[in-house]
Amino acid sequence: MIKAVFWDNDGVLVETEHLYFESCRDALRQIGVELSLQEFVHRSLNLGQSPLTLATERGVSEATLQTLRRYKNQRYSQLLREGPLPMEGVAETLTSLHGRVAMAIVTSSQREHFDLIHRHNGLLGYFNFVLTREDYQNSKPDPEPYLKALTMSGFCAEECLVVEDTKRGLQAARRAGLRCVVLPNHLAPDTRFDGAFRVLRDLRELPSLILADKP
Repeated sequence: MIKAVFWDNDGVLVETEHLYFESCRDALRQIGVELSLQEFVHRSLNLGQSPLTLATERGVSEATLQTLRRYKNQRYSQLLREGPLPMEGVAETLTSLHGRVAMAIVTSSQREHFDLIHRHNGLLGYFNFVLTREDYQNSKPDPEPYLKALTMSGFCAEECLVVEDTKRGLQAARRAGLRCVVLPNHLAPDTRFDGAFRVLRDLRELPSLILADKP
């Protein structure tokens, strides 16, 4: 029986990945590097790398790289202030699960960006706790974020389920010994997710899957 659900944030709860892509693309343009959507998906969504590694591979100095990081973070914050929208079906799905299972958010977002994303959408009240990038050392696809969530939840791995949208998230969940439902990210809808517990095309399918064996 599933007693806890660990949610990724970007691309699962909220529509933000296109904004992060835009901020990375604009940062790299400062040094004449054009970031394609395909390269962004490969590095960020699949491998869990910063797209700014493209700058490192061009041999830029550490000082220049730090400047690009600051620009990217400022640009992303600017875009987030315009108000990213919750993903379709999120509010009704969370309402269906609230009080029936424990829920947490496990995200690679920095706390500053996470707070901007959720400042007006009312979603955080559904969750028991949140882990952002500052709460662990190694980011997805490393299992550390989900292992920490598992410890904090007080449940065993067999009682927990992860909801993700990317290969790196699926790998992190599986390496932590957790089952993972994948809702493919709209930037890479045809990605294969070998090893996923389920691949869903509509988030509203999730409650029936989770609550099937509950009284």
